[in-house]
Formats: sequence, C-alpha cells, structure tokens
Amino acid sequence: MGRRDVFAEEGGRIRYRIRIKGIVQGVGFRPFVYNTATALGLCGFVLNDARGVLVEAEGEPGKVQELLKRITQQPPRLARIVHVEHEELVPVGYPRFEIAFSAEGAEKEALVPPDVALCPDCARESFDPRDRHYLYPFTNCTNCGPRFTIVTAVPYDRDKTSMAGFAMCPDCAREYHDPTNRRFHAQPVACPACGPQVELRDAEGNPVPGDWRENCWRALAEGKIVALKSLGGFHLCCDAFNRQALRALRQRKGRSHKPFAVMCRDIATARRYCFVSEAEEELLRSLQAPIVILRRRPDAPLPEELAPGLKTLGVMLPYTPLHLLLFDGPFALLVMTSGNYSELPLCKDNERVYQELGGIADCFLLHNRPIVNRCDDSLAAVVGGEVQLYRRSRGYVPRPVRVPTGEGPVVLGIGGEMKNTFCLLKKGEAFLSQHIGELDSLEGEENLFASLVNFQRLLGVEPEVVGYDLHPGYRSSRIAESIPARVRVGVQHHHAHLAACLAENEVTAPAIGIILDGTGYGEDGNLWGFEILSGDYAAFKRHFHLAYAPLPGGEQGIRQPWRMAVSYLLTFLGDEGTGAAAALFGGKGRELEVVEYLVRKRFNSPLACGCGRLFDAVAALLGICWEATYEGQAAVELGETVLAPEEGGAISPYPFAFEGEVISPAGILTGVLADLRQGAARELIATRFHNTVLAMVLEAARKVREATGLTHVALSGGTWQNRYLFERGKELLTREGFTVFCHRQVPPNDGGLSLGQAVIAYRRATECA
Repeated sequence: MGRRDVFAEEGGRIRYRIRIKGIVQGVGFRPFVYNTATALGLCGFVLNDARGVLVEAEGEPGKVQELLKRITQQPPRLARIVHVEHEELVPVGYPRFEIAFSAEGAEKEALVPPDVALCPDCARESFDPRDRHYLYPFTNCTNCGPRFTIVTAVPYDRDKTSMAGFAMCPDCAREYHDPTNRRFHAQPVACPACGPQVELRDAEGNPVPGDWRENCWRALAEGKIVALKSLGGFHLCCDAFNRQALRALRQRKGRSHKPFAVMCRDIATARRYCFVSEAEEELLRSLQAPIVILRRRPDAPLPEELAPGLKTLGVMLPYTPLHLLLFDGPFALLVMTSGNYSELPLCKDNERVYQELGGIADCFLLHNRPIVNRCDDSLAAVVGGEVQLYRRSRGYVPRPVRVPTGEGPVVLGIGGEMKNTFCLLKKGEAFLSQHIGELDSLEGEENLFASLVNFQRLLGVEPEVVGYDLHPGYRSSRIAESIPARVRVGVQHHHAHLAACLAENEVTAPAIGIILDGTGYGEDGNLWGFEILSGDYAAFKRHFHLAYAPLPGGEQGIRQPWRMAVSYLLTFLGDEGTGAAAALFGGKGRELEVVEYLVRKRFNSPLACGCGRLFDAVAALLGICWEATYEGQAAVELGETVLAPEEGGAISPYPFAFEGEVISPAGILTGVLADLRQGAARELIATRFHNTVLAMVLEAARKVREATGLTHVALSGGTWQNRYLFERGKELLTREGFTVFCHRQVPPNDGGLSLGQAVIAYRRATECA
C-alpha cells in the first residue's frame, strides 16, 4: 500500500517511487513504463535491478496515479506481476523521463521470464524479402524468443546472457536503444549481419557447403536423421512418413515403443492428422507452445512407428524462426523428439554433440549461440476442458507457482528418481526446475547438480532446508544428503503428491488424498501406489490401500507386466489363478516357472500395491502389453483401449471388497477371466476395469468422509493422467458432493513431487524452529 499524498500541495506536483516485482524483466516492461509516462507528461526514470523494476515518476497527481493504475492493470502481455508497492516522496524536479541503467543489488527478487514462442510480427519479418531479418533463424523481439535458456544472472541484461559475445550492428543497436521500438532492450536481438549463424555439418563434423535449408531438406528426403540445435537443447528430426527413418531412429536412440513427438507446419496440418478442439488449438498456439497430446484421426495415413499401440499423438507447432524456416519447404510433418539417447539428459552443447548423438544422427544442424540452461519441450493435454501438464519445462520454467507459505527459510525439494524436477521455495513462491528426467545415471546426477546451481544463482539463494523422498535407494535422496543445509526432512512419496496438489491450489485445510501411481516407498517398507489418505502439509493418515501383491524380480516385474499378472493370479485366486496363469502365459515355459517360484517363496519379490501394477496386470491379461519398454507403457495402452466416457459410463464395474483398510482385487481378476472366456471385447473389459477403479475410489472417499467429515478431495499421482479416469473420476466425486482439487500448474506425476516435498519440509522446519 502507498502512503497518503502528503506532498501534492507543493507546486501541484507529486513523486511516486513504484516497485514492481515478478516477471517484469525481458518482457518489455521498461519501454511500456517509459512510453506511458512520456505520454502522460511525467518525468523521472525506470530501471531494472535485482528486485524487479523500479520507477520514479513525478508530475501532476492525477497523471502519476494514472501511471500507477496502468502499471497494475494494463502491463505488457508477457509480464506477470507478483507485487506492486509505492510511496510518495518530495518532488526533486526531474527534467524528463528516461530509462536508467540497470542496478545490481544484494537480494535477488527479479524473476527471469520463460522462453516465449515466436510472435506473429517476427514470423512475418522472417519471410519478408524487404526486411533485414529475411530468412534469419534467430529473429526475435521483446514479445518473443529465448529468455531462461540464455540467461546467466539477473538483472536480465544482454551482458548476462549468452548473447554477450555478439556485438550489435548499428541497425540492431538503434532498435535496441529506441524505447518506441518493439526490440528495445530485447536482449537476444540480432540479425544476419551481427548475430548467431547456422550451419549443417556431416557425421564427421565437416561443414556441408550451400544453403542450410536446402541441405536439411535433401538429408531428410534421403531418410537421414538430423540433430537440430533448438532453443533449450537438440532435437532429433526425421521425415515423419519415412518408416525406414523412423525404425532407424528407434533402434539408434534405444526407444523401441515410446511415442515420438511431431512438429506440424501449421494448425491446418495438425487438423489433417488429428482432432483439434478449440482449447487444444489455443494451447498449441500459446506463448508456451508445448507438445499437446491429440487424438489421431482414425483415417489419418500416419505410420504406426510414430506412436506404436496408441490412438494419440504428441503434436507441437514451430516455436522458433529456425523451425518455421525449416517448414518452408517440402515437409509439413517432421518427427521432433528430444536429442538424447534413451533416458539420458538432453544434449545442448556443440562441443559434446558428436559424442552424445554421434551414434544416432547422420548430420548436425548447429548454431553458435550457447545454451546456458538445458530445457526440454513441455508436454500437456486438454482433459475435461482443462490443461494438464505432464512435463513442465520450456515455456513455463522458471515462472513460480504461488503457494500458501510465507517468510521463512529457503527450502529445496529435491524431487524423485524418475521425471525428476527440483523445487526452490522462497517467500511463498515455488520455483520448480525444468524437466531433469531420470537420475539412474551419472549424467542424470550431473544434470541435476548443474541445473540446481544455475537456479540458485538466478534466485540468489542457498537452501537452508531440504526435503527428500524416503526411498533409501533413490539417488535424489542421496544427493539431498550432500547438500549443505541445517535441516533435512524425509517425506513419504504419496504425502508429497497430496501436498503438491493442495499447494498449487493454495489450500491450507486438510483434505482427502486419492493418490494413484505406480510405485512409491511406504512407511512400512513396502511399495505403495493405490492410496486413500487424509492430511495436510504437517502430516497424513493412510485410510485405505489396494491389497499387496509380490512384485516378482523387483524392477524386472515392472518391465514385464505379464509377471505382475501372474503374481495377482497366484496371490488372490489360488489354484484357479495357477491354472489361468498356465493357460495365458504357458508359452513363457521355464520363465513362468521361475516367476511362480519367486511369488510363492517371496524371493526377490517386494510387496507392492501400486495402481500402476494393477494396470500392468490387467493389460497383460488382455494381451495388450506383456513387455514394457518405457515407464507406464502398459497403463497407457490399456487406457487408450477404453470406450468413450459417454459409451463406457453405463458399464457396470467388477466386484471388489473392503477388508478393513485393504481393498481386495480378487473380484476384478475373477471377472476379467470370466469375460475373457466368454469372448468379450477387450474394449469392454478395459472399460469395465476402469469403472471398477473409479468405484473403488468413490467408495473409499465416502468412507473417509464419514470418518473424518472432510469434503475436499485432492487427485494426484501419474495414473490421473489417464483421460477416462480423470474426467469420470472428477465428475463422479463432484456429483457426490466433494470439492475436487487437481493439478493445473505442475504435473500430477513425479514431476510435481518436489513441490510437495518443499512445502512439507517448510511446514515441519518452521514448526520446529
């Protein structure tokens, strides 16, 4: 709040000092203030500093107040204001309004903006022969282009970005210093005369002479795989219709079934191959420009190799001028998948690309603008009319998430083992990292450490409290032990999921947590994953869970869903299950005997009750997926087998039983086997199974409400990425009188785990202080 205008009587002029915090650097805020203040006839200055944007404006009271009003109500479209404060000072007689040099500061509160997709103006200039940016792959302005991926420090100025080594030509310098130009202080501003350059190199690293686009088109037409340096790292690119190229990419990348993302020339191309709703088009065209999961048209002539076994396709539109120029040729649809070997970090450096991608790519499209912060493409879907993030990265990071914490220690949530992100919690804002990925390699650990160091530098913080997962085998938990901090807090996996959902919705009251995922270490030493909890940030209670079944061979049981099917059959159906296992999986021969031995003797078979493991078992029983080559494959393929909600909603569930706090799946197994014997369609069985899971969830929620009086429900865990479960589950719970909270800003999967760890660790640390 500002102070009363006590100086207005002195010459009819007042002076306001206005402090704006949030994402206000690199988004055109200073020229916006300059042009607004100048138009109002005010004097003073505007500058960037380590806390955000500082304005001093002097003039007639009504016009100074009008400037403050426009700052708060009409900021630039890329800005995200977190806080505005002002105070009135004695007028000093500023002669004019100007943009002052950025100021350093001890406490860093300025927020670095995320990377922004190419704007229409820059796209138009890229194809205008009269414009000096014609066919230039790095055209950008204040309204678009790289931010987070090139920044090294704040305040966000050119000398603190990877553009520091590119001296501006006179034309770029003129635009850069002109407050009325849309490129004013656009830090990556460049043109063909002074900016980064592109070149295509062959497999040996030799430059390929000629036009880079013509060379790329020729290589793609020949079925070659191109490693393309993009905004936050490399893409691996090939012709989306060339089956031989697709098979080669799968074989070389070590990615036999996991779907590839594609990039479409335009929205018309996307509509040609997929159904695109109004909300999905809006997301595709958004500033964030994520990969959006769309339903494929049944008659679309797309190779099965793009997304084996799936009815959906991950689609994105060109979000840089380089991408846009590449599509100004013979290709309307290209594979554009992450530039890495399976499960390793995204490649980002020219110096390492031959070492990291040399065994995959046939040629390399490089440029000489360094990538400071690795940042993979974000992945999202529109489910039930709402955007659900599956991977929060480019376009969203490092924008903070507001959470219900206040002043106190800086807290680090280190995240999980898969789909890793970390979270730095500072003054009620949660800064989740870009997608780090898997930590089961030295490269994964190095990626986490390097990204954490960069985040700490940008935020100017050192964590005082660290929250980590209880799993004793997680690398992330071991990393947490090595980080200097005064307090370390172990957080149960599913409690973190619950807390993450509550935090992003700014809910402080206790709630029922329906947490469905694959595997998380439980307080009893077993593997949890179908959890009906109640709790808040301080503590939780486990009310109900799916019955435990042995996971034969541990991780091998996850990679081979048929093993889990055998385990469920033997554990819950006895002799009938033994006979069914022989009938369904007898072709496995000696391997089946080994699995049966592991289950019966409980040798190398930890107990698990994950929802994902139940999905694995049913997918294997239906013959949908026996061998999983990527995480969640069986569950994803089973989920895509269900009927549409309007068709499947009336199908009755299989029987199930509550035995104390345990939910028995025996009735599900008996029912599935009976339907298989009767020749029921897989779609019908899959839908009936999904409806059973929903019935179990609904009954459990009712029981917890009766016991506790709680009516708020939080849905979290990777299983809620299942479109049918999410849409129907939310509808049924709402109809039953529950207030349902779900994830909109962070992923429901383990990508959101770090947020939950951070808020729980914050609560426990502040309570103990």
